[in-house]
Amino acid sequence: MRATGRDADAISPIQEDLRQQIASAIEERGSMLVGDTVAIFPYSGSEMFEPDYCDRLGAIVVQLLQLAVRTGNVDPRGGAIADLDRVARERSLPAGRLFAFVYMLERAALDELALSGTLGATSEAWPLVAQMVRRASFDLLGAYAERAELEPDEAAVVDRLTTLTTRPLFNAVLAKELERAARFGDSVSIILFDVDRLSAINRQHGYGVGDRILERLGILIRQFFRQHDWVARHGGDAIAVLLTRIDGGAAADLAERVRATVEGRLELVDHRTDKPARVTLSAAVINVDVSIGETIDAGRLLADAELALERAKLQGRNRVVRVDGHSGKTVPDVYPPYSSS
Repeated sequence: MRATGRDADAISPIQEDLRQQIASAIEERGSMLVGDTVAIFPYSGSEMFEPDYCDRLGAIVVQLLQLAVRTGNVDPRGGAIADLDRVARERSLPAGRLFAFVYMLERAALDELALSGTLGATSEAWPLVAQMVRRASFDLLGAYAERAELEPDEAAVVDRLTTLTTRPLFNAVLAKELERAARFGDSVSIILFDVDRLSAINRQHGYGVGDRILERLGILIRQFFRQHDWVARHGGDAIAVLLTRIDGGAAADLAERVRATVEGRLELVDHRTDKPARVTLSAAVINVDVSIGETIDAGRLLADAELALERAKLQGRNRVVRVDGHSGKTVPDVYPPYSSS
């Protein structure tokens, strides 16, 4: 489950004042931002949506964006998120299209704010302005995803077993984050974790043990990552993490911390036989420094990560393999091999 809200660090009076200025600017330019977004959105996917529907969607997103900037918090149980959920359900709007809409409106907001004399791209405050707006869109979408967990008929956003984001939603977020990284020249890292020999564990101890392992992994792994990182169930026994604006070494260190914690702490007992089911993870870390204007295919990047994960398993499992770049060039294993016996 994704958490939203203000960072633990205290907000300075200057930053608080900046929040209010940004939120007011977004609110004042709301109609313009919606118009710019709606002009593009109906033609950005395979399914067309009427301008009136997009206008209603945009008005809610603007309200939520300025609220997230102003307060640093979006309540997944609040009325605005409920309105967004209702409008999305009205047309069965796919999560990927909703995320695309939010990112387009965020881009329109940044383009408009960049022209401001006090907050604009030439001002000293601009890096923080851009960061606050981008973070607000993360908080907005995170609250929407969290609300989906409260709705028993919503299976496209939250995986019920692990309580993590689903793979379709993760894929949509990854594609948009790569577009964003190409716009600003940011770094992106993907971590894939896979439970070693889960099929054998299921055969030996029963499929209920395998489900309990995945359930506990979902809770444990989420604790290692930031509020705005995306953690998803990638497949039957794999978990994917998307990290933005992070050093590749730091991403690899996080992967190793998760691996070591699982090896040291996660062990389930088959109550039929009292035999322990030892759990280890193999992991792959893909780090990409995206140049401005560079196009990176999300599917290919995930395929590179899956190949690196397979290499970790072939080398003995229970280890982290790191790949820098999306061309296939790798660096040596970040950490020495570990016994998988």
